[in-house]
Amino acid sequence: MSEPPRFDRGHTDDLMSFLAASPTPYHAVANAAERLEKAGFRQVAETDAWDGTAGGKYVLRGGAIIAWYVPEGAEAHTPFRIVGAHTDSPTLRVKPRPDSGAHGWRQVAVEIYGGPLLNSWLDRDLGLAGRLSLRDGTTCLVDVDRPLLRVPQLAIHLDRAVNSDGLKLDKQRHMQPVWGLGEDVRDGDLIAFLEETAGLPDGSVAGWDLMVHPVEPPAYLGRERELVAGPRMDNLLSVHAGTAALAAVAGHGSGLSYIPVLAAFDHEENGSQSDTGADGPLLGSVLERSVHARGGSLEDRARAIAGTVCLSSDTGHAVHPNYAERHDPTHHPRVDGGPLLKVNVNNRYATDGSGRAVFAAACEKAGVPFQTFVSNNAMPCGTTIGPITAARHGIRTVDIGVAILSMHSVRELCGAKDPYLLANALTAFLEG
Repeated sequence: MSEPPRFDRGHTDDLMSFLAASPTPYHAVANAAERLEKAGFRQVAETDAWDGTAGGKYVLRGGAIIAWYVPEGAEAHTPFRIVGAHTDSPTLRVKPRPDSGAHGWRQVAVEIYGGPLLNSWLDRDLGLAGRLSLRDGTTCLVDVDRPLLRVPQLAIHLDRAVNSDGLKLDKQRHMQPVWGLGEDVRDGDLIAFLEETAGLPDGSVAGWDLMVHPVEPPAYLGRERELVAGPRMDNLLSVHAGTAALAAVAGHGSGLSYIPVLAAFDHEENGSQSDTGADGPLLGSVLERSVHARGGSLEDRARAIAGTVCLSSDTGHAVHPNYAERHDPTHHPRVDGGPLLKVNVNNRYATDGSGRAVFAAACEKAGVPFQTFVSNNAMPCGTTIGPITAARHGIRTVDIGVAILSMHSVRELCGAKDPYLLANALTAFLEG
């Protein structure tokens, strides 16, 4: 194994800035694109004809980004090396008629997105962010990054058994945040407020994709600042690491035998079935058009895909010190122990033995230790974009990620070193 990389806290500092600046998938891909632009990448439109020139390119579609770097001399059948991730996180999303309220409280009607730990959203100072679709056909991003909303918990005096019987939350009745006082609740108030916030003319917003987010910034914690607490680590931690890895590889991309790719999808938390999800056509379209832009045929595309490998990078479960019995007794991944290789024989993860060899080689090259995660047999695991990518595109796929605690909480917890170790492993993988 190579010498382990010296821990660079600057990478983790930058991750924390990325998390804070990316309250929604739309903001996340905009921030990833900005980083790639600084590394020499340029945006290409799906409606334009593509050329086969060398260099870095990327496509944005909603809350998804696909970016790739074509090295000098790449042939039409050159295979790809893909880092896959997702930009969405469990949250509360604003309904089509958001203005509601009762008993003198003004509230925002929200719908539960994905599988959040609902209790973690209670009594938090919350902002509001997302994408506004305007009547002229354009869109703009908006972010109210200050305490604006709150989902107030019921006082213990009115629920005396809450500590003994457990908190029981009804998704419809108990999760609607308050954002002010007033008896006169009028349709359009929230959108009018956002138009004013974004500096838009009255009545210019025709549609919206808005979601609630905590305004408390990410922070180091622990005696030696060895831990990081923050929102949306599942899975912006991987999006950030993949972006950093792709930019690093493009910076010294001569002699690459693969075309490195970052594929960050939306809607993983609710099944990936959308035009911007992993189960949609976006990745396949980009790869195919890249082959054709370099003069490739159907045969060249088949050859390229046959040699392609994808690392599906998502967070995984570190062993919980208070619930160690919930984990497999022989697999106890630890925080800051290096990235996880995620295995499930029922194909909830796509890793097999040959995929393990690919990941082990990348970690060895980077000098990065790795751990193996497998679920307790009595507790079926979740799934990722990995099996979807493998099945939809016929691409050999390996599921990996960083070990965290409090997954799907409004505020998750990881080790300060693991994001840096993941980025180093991803860089080595993309280099081939």
